[in-house]
Amino acid sequence: MAITGKPLAATAGALIFERGGNAVDAACAMLAATCTMWDVLSWGGETQALIYNPNTGKVIAINALGVAPTGATPEFFKGKGYNFPPEYGPLAAVTPGTPGGLCYMLAEYGKLSLKDILAPAMDMAAGYPIDAQTANSIERGKERIKQWPYSKAVFLPHLGEEREAPEPGEIFVQKDLLATLQKMVDAEQEALKQGKSREEAIMAAYDRFYKGDIAEEIVRGNQEQGGLFTMDDLANWKPIEEEPLMTSYKGIDVYKLQEWTQGPALLQALNILENFDLKAMGYNSAEYIHTLYQTMNLAFADRDFYYGDPYFTPRPPIKGLLSKAYAQERAKLINPDRNDPNPQPGDPYVYEGTTNPFKSLLAQRQKLLADTSGLGELENFVPKHDAISALNGALEFDYATTASADSLYNDRLLRGTTSVEAADAEGWVVSITPSGGWLPACIAGRTGIGMSQRMQSFVLDSIIDPFNVVAPGKRPRVTLTPSMALKEGRPYLAFAVQGGDTQEQNLLQFFLNMVEFDMTVQQATEAANINSNQLWLSLGGTLFKDRMPRPGSILLSNSTDREVADRLKAMGYTVRQGNRTSGPINAIFIDEAHGSLWGGSSNNGEDYGIGW
Repeated sequence: MAITGKPLAATAGALIFERGGNAVDAACAMLAATCTMWDVLSWGGETQALIYNPNTGKVIAINALGVAPTGATPEFFKGKGYNFPPEYGPLAAVTPGTPGGLCYMLAEYGKLSLKDILAPAMDMAAGYPIDAQTANSIERGKERIKQWPYSKAVFLPHLGEEREAPEPGEIFVQKDLLATLQKMVDAEQEALKQGKSREEAIMAAYDRFYKGDIAEEIVRGNQEQGGLFTMDDLANWKPIEEEPLMTSYKGIDVYKLQEWTQGPALLQALNILENFDLKAMGYNSAEYIHTLYQTMNLAFADRDFYYGDPYFTPRPPIKGLLSKAYAQERAKLINPDRNDPNPQPGDPYVYEGTTNPFKSLLAQRQKLLADTSGLGELENFVPKHDAISALNGALEFDYATTASADSLYNDRLLRGTTSVEAADAEGWVVSITPSGGWLPACIAGRTGIGMSQRMQSFVLDSIIDPFNVVAPGKRPRVTLTPSMALKEGRPYLAFAVQGGDTQEQNLLQFFLNMVEFDMTVQQATEAANINSNQLWLSLGGTLFKDRMPRPGSILLSNSTDREVADRLKAMGYTVRQGNRTSGPINAIFIDEAHGSLWGGSSNNGEDYGIGW
């Protein structure tokens, strides 16, 4: 089974299976293809993966997220007038992670060569008929693309004409990217000629990308356009194989990546929800929606303050955050009748047997959010901002006066990334949520490599999140969150979705759709979701008003009963409804009873699956 964000990319996975590859090989081929198709990411982005290894019966985690480059400090960005690192351009880029992650996964757990795996992507780089979604996205972002000379040369073949982007169906050629991928394959093939093993040869290609002439051009192109990359930044980075985090929900073990992602928020939410009878509430009843929303409030309040790169000190208190006892205490905070507009982070350190070192900071944070009069005067914040109440009012006004309020929600829901799911008869199961370098992307020199925009997920002030303050060599806390579940020790589900801060929300509901409401995997991917904006946004503008939580803001499906919507309004919610309430969810259900695979891909995008 091969599922990903574009039909052509899913076909790449199918081709690799036909050539004898396993699910890891197929997933790597789909990852390469989606990057080449800019769906909605590039080769300079980041890769996050969970892999079930049937030989060991274990789930492993792959951390292939790049890091902040040399010179990326709070003082640097504040000196440029930012409240958060920028959304676009060379200063938004962490170091490339996807090429290294792909090479590592392939070398350690695949069967085929890099040449085999990159062949579909290289065919497309040589020229493929570009899809309308991507072509039109380029056209919409062309003014920003024109700021960057290498991006302009790739994306705007009709410069000066009314439409400067490629037409849908036009053969889109990426000569520089093809040359870069060819250099990696050449390095692999030369190593094989020298008697190196398959694994060593793949890592020779890795070295050429991160330490050789490809790295030199990436760094040169980044610096030429105002970026901070150095050769050491690329050479010192490496992907990391980690232990995933896990919780058990009604006998099902659910796995997520560590707290450098938002993944543990889903595990926290499941721990809280164990304290409620969700099935008795009924699917998408007002009581069920309210309980989900309040649970997500609590999980995201912790995410927003306690998550960050565990390889930096202090390390986030993840043991306490995932404690079942901590979840029971958090569940007691849920008012069954009203929305809590200001949920606070809890104290997970109690459940680790230690003292919270950030108690005074939490008190300052709570006072800041409650006493809005001093926000603009705080030394840690860039001035010229009004009170928080005014900021929330301005943000509400922006939404309320838009021709279609849903369009802004949908832009955020459907923004960025893709997902890759693969499984095979040998028992390998793969779930990947890659991202970064989405359109409009800044390309690094003559490499064809679109650089990441993940720096914007850092904060510049510890009062927002002391674990996620930008520093050279540090990983930002990302929204990207592949998921996997085992039942009775055997693979049960692989699932992922695109959509920024909504990813954990959508995946939580997908999982509950199957486990609590007995939906098939396809039904669960297409089922109506809710979405909350009562959280700090991880992506967006550099102004506080662009990131602030919007208390009570909820997006419901147009299919939601009016009675349910009216009851939620009475409970303190600001209700909006739309046709799309989730990014495209992709999933594979492993049917142990029948020895078969069930694929699911929602109808919210061009995502596509092939099974045989």
